[in-house]
Amino acid sequence: MQRLEGKRIALTGAAGGIGSLVASLLAEHGAYVTGIDRLKCGDCYMTIIADLASEEGLAKLAEQLAGRHIDILVNIAGTQYFGPYERQDPANIRLGYVVNLVAPAVLIRAVLPQMQARKSGHIVNIGSVLGSINYPYFAAYSSSKAGLKGLSEGLRRELEGTGIDVSHISPRAARTAFNNAAVNRFMAITGMHADEPDVVARKIVGAILMRKKDVSIGFRERQFIRLNALLPRLIDAGIAPQTRKARRQLFQ
Repeated sequence: MQRLEGKRIALTGAAGGIGSLVASLLAEHGAYVTGIDRLKCGDCYMTIIADLASEEGLAKLAEQLAGRHIDILVNIAGTQYFGPYERQDPANIRLGYVVNLVAPAVLIRAVLPQMQARKSGHIVNIGSVLGSINYPYFAAYSSSKAGLKGLSEGLRRELEGTGIDVSHISPRAARTAFNNAAVNRFMAITGMHADEPDVVARKIVGAILMRKKDVSIGFRERQFIRLNALLPRLIDAGIAPQTRKARRQLFQ
């Protein structure tokens, strides 16, 4: 198990429902957590106010992190659109890919050289089960999280043997403000399970402590991920009735 005493951790999305809990748990393990968010992160050692969606803001943040000692980078910040794809504003499509995929990629690039120089470091990307099971009405979100999974896997293989670990953690839905009323109704229609935020946070921190490579939260979800990889048309058939029901009840 990895000791976090004195480790310097940069955590995006640290003011959010999951991020704030993760920050608190990491601090309990002795880490100095620098929270990165648009708001002050009360559970962090210090806060960097940043806008990950802005090209200028992301570049400035990357420069700041490159100039700091960062032992562990945790990318939690994310944004989500739920609804018919044709109703999603193009600006919102761009926002989702930038925050969910481009920002983690840029920040990893910023801290990687110093980790390589020390031959020690840990990159942690928080994805989503929906990045492995691409769900209707979450098309842009699912594909951005699928990209983050691919980035994590590629980097893990590239950095093998360098002393730098890469973890990809896929939570299922959690009971936070990240899900609006429509998402909650969709979850009820489809029978999706939602975890309590503290459960998700503990699993994330546990995976960081153990430096686990790839974690998907939820036994049923792990089975669906395997089935989707082997028999995607079977999953298509299973999801189709849910899609039709959601269309009738939510989008007509």
